Amino acid sequence: MDAQQILGIVIIGIGGVIFIGLMIYFGARENAGRDPLQERLAEYGMRDEMPKSLEELEQQLSFSDRVVRPMFKAIANVAARFTPENQLEQTRHLLELAGQAQKTDPRTFFGSRVMLSVGMGIVGFLLFFKLADVGAPNNILFTLLFFGIGYYLPLLQLRSAISKRQNNILKALPDALDLLTICVEAGLGFDQAMGKVYEKWDNELAIALGRVIQEIALGKMRREALRDMAKNMEVQDVTTFTAAIIQADQLGVSIAKILRVQSDQMRVKRRQRAQEKAHQAPVKMMIPMVFLIFPSLWIVLLGPSLIILMETNVKI
Repeated sequence: MDAQQILGIVIIGIGGVIFIGLMIYFGARENAGRDPLQERLAEYGMRDEMPKSLEELEQQLSFSDRVVRPMFKAIANVAARFTPENQLEQTRHLLELAGQAQKTDPRTFFGSRVMLSVGMGIVGFLLFFKLADVGAPNNILFTLLFFGIGYYLPLLQLRSAISKRQNNILKALPDALDLLTICVEAGLGFDQAMGKVYEKWDNELAIALGRVIQEIALGKMRREALRDMAKNMEVQDVTTFTAAIIQADQLGVSIAKILRVQSDQMRVKRRQRAQEKAHQAPVKMMIPMVFLIFPSLWIVLLGPSLIILMETNVKI
């Protein structure tokens, strides 16, 4: 292959991936953080006159709302019809763990995986079957590789979001337990103490506690709401904390004492995790030092000597 063919392969590959990514982004994203009904009412309140037809109403929407998102959701629904129900339930659970269940529907997310895999497979087919000449078996292998990358890339991104959320919950848990302990020892009930945490902070744990309060207000039992919270986090420390609270509630033990013990234990665990990471730091620093810092030092120190030896035609 000459330089023009290689450049054409690169341009087509990058363009195809960008197009598919933009389509999935504008199609899959939900109206998070805003109320479309309130926005439409505010828009009508600012208008001098009402629209005359449905066509005028549709023209007021953006291109993404009128074309991209409906088309994407239609394709996602078709793909979800042929998806096993347990696969959708697993996807729903992963979205719960990532804190995105209220923003993204499982069918939409699974449809995005299918569309991205098909799009990446088509890009790989065009790249290796039409432009590159690497043989038929290699062409099929690379096409399947692109297909697999497109299918698992959204899942890897979702698992990264899950890990990030769990780490944020681990960091916020000791301080939240301290505030819960102070509030309960000051005379508040456990539900009111969770409300104080929800009011004071804006993190994943506080949002989860606020959801527990809302579920209790709707008639759900406290232990069931706490179990669901722990299930939607899958953090061992949170599971231990909720189990201790549920057991104290059932046995009639003072919740203030349980919170005090749990707070001390979580603070010790946080210190131990910090010490563990500090001990891992020298080992992790070896990789950039060996592959990045040491080669640069060798080039700076030995480079001039090698140039002098090459200019004097001295055999090394």
